[in-house]
Amino acid sequence: MKNVLFIYWLALVPLTLMAQKPVPTKPRILISTDIGGTDPDDNQSMTHFLMYSDRFKTEGLVSSPSYGNGTKQNLLTMIDLYEKDLPKLRQHNQGYPSPDALRAVCKQGRHGASPFKGYASATEGSDWIITCAKKPDKQPLWVLVWGGLEDVAQALHDDPSIQSRIRVYWIGGPNKKWSANSYAYIARNFPKLWFIEANGSYNGFFSNTGSPDSLNTRNYYDHYIREAGFLGKDFKNYYKGNPKMGDTPSLLYVMDGDPVDPSRESWGGSFEPFTHSPRTIFNRNTTLTDTVGVYSVMEIHVKGPDVNLPADSACFTMTVQAQIGEQKWPGYYLGKGDYAIMYVPKQAETLTYTISSAIPGFATQTGTFVVNNTWPGKQGADDFRLGSNWFTDRKDPALFDGRQQGAKTVLNWRSDILLDWAKRWKWLQ
Repeated sequence: MKNVLFIYWLALVPLTLMAQKPVPTKPRILISTDIGGTDPDDNQSMTHFLMYSDRFKTEGLVSSPSYGNGTKQNLLTMIDLYEKDLPKLRQHNQGYPSPDALRAVCKQGRHGASPFKGYASATEGSDWIITCAKKPDKQPLWVLVWGGLEDVAQALHDDPSIQSRIRVYWIGGPNKKWSANSYAYIARNFPKLWFIEANGSYNGFFSNTGSPDSLNTRNYYDHYIREAGFLGKDFKNYYKGNPKMGDTPSLLYVMDGDPVDPSRESWGGSFEPFTHSPRTIFNRNTTLTDTVGVYSVMEIHVKGPDVNLPADSACFTMTVQAQIGEQKWPGYYLGKGDYAIMYVPKQAETLTYTISSAIPGFATQTGTFVVNNTWPGKQGADDFRLGSNWFTDRKDPALFDGRQQGAKTVLNWRSDILLDWAKRWKWLQ
């Protein structure tokens, strides 16, 4: 009976809504993910990728956990599940890559955030980004970043020539908090990079605004995934099967239409250029008179003892009291008694913080500031100046979903996306 209802539902959906726009060429992609870290939505997005891996030339899967304990093994575990389901997938499409081909491009990237300067030392993952970027291919390498930018920043530092050979789609938002130092390094030093910074748009993928009951995040698993292969059984382990998949819009972007034009309508969102990335430098602790924009980089410098520590040593802690609870962030010694930290707020609120250190003579300090919901806002003197190929969420108020800027550019296609995916889950039943 369930199968009959599924077919009947699909028959009710107009074919024009189900059709994807053709992609001119199968895109070359490399995914940098913090799978296995603190947010299991990367496992969900990896499941989606594997079920659509016939659509891509997959050149790299890099474990880049800027926060949490993810490793390359988390990628390999997902590929093991894919291997068990592959015979059924190939009954419908012979273009799926072999599990061994995917295992061969799994690489380990950096564990943990970069220091204040934005890069540290080469990793297997950052070296692989360079290797893939420099292949003799007319197509660019699409680097889809699901977590921190540490390995991308390291690759650009080690071989700046790849700047013209890669195109980056980054799921920012909360990831920008963990990756503030590497983001600042890239924005400061590589303004000619082709870069999509999606801070709010991706939220449209897991919004239930206007969703049919069967496509509601609470119901999708029971309607379409339950008992669908090994990947389907595993999916229940993440958010109890409720799809979040905040990183999936990066995949959707390169599988629906021509990805060269970010302003077009696409399953992965529509974006507009921005010429400055907001940054504010404070040479003091902040007060309630200080207001910064959401997703903007705050650089706070404070004075302390002139100690004999290597430059860029993590040596103090900024403890932030936010609506989601207490969070601790490392700060760094820059030399000559100058201590600094970069912080990125992810939502509009009033925040307070305490700065403390075990260094003798370092005085405990406090501050507070206001975050508004404006991105990127008016230009400031400290902003990072960007080139002509940086793009971000659309500012049109009509495209907000709640407080999430640009989210409707993804939400508008959510039903089409989930119904298309439902057809592939059917293959595994």
